[in-house]
Amino acid sequence: MPKLISTEPDEVTAVLIGLIQKNQTEELIEEYLDELAFLAETAGVKSLKKFTQKLEFPNPKTFIGSGKIEEVAQYVETHNVNLIIFDDELSGAQIRNIEKIVKGKLVHR
Repeated sequence: MPKLISTEPDEVTAVLIGLIQKNQTEELIEEYLDELAFLAETAGVKSLKKFTQKLEFPNPKTFIGSGKIEEVAQYVETHNVNLIIFDDELSGAQIRNIEKIVKGKLVHR
């Protein structure tokens, strides 16, 4: 019997990352990430996990703290995640620094 080759693409998976800043609540960021998850789903992307961190200001190097970015990197590697989606705009330097730590395609608003 011939071997069938699937032409369906593998499922695209993502983690969502939100930062709780001084003028925001955890509930508000959860709402934003829920909206982001819905948008990802409509694009055919399955959201596996949401990461949030409370910081007064975004980290200039990696947007989130060094411990949190390592946690994200470990999850991405362990679960073979395709996309890392940030619920904020990142600078060019932040994108380069994050891409050195986390393996996967980076998307930001």
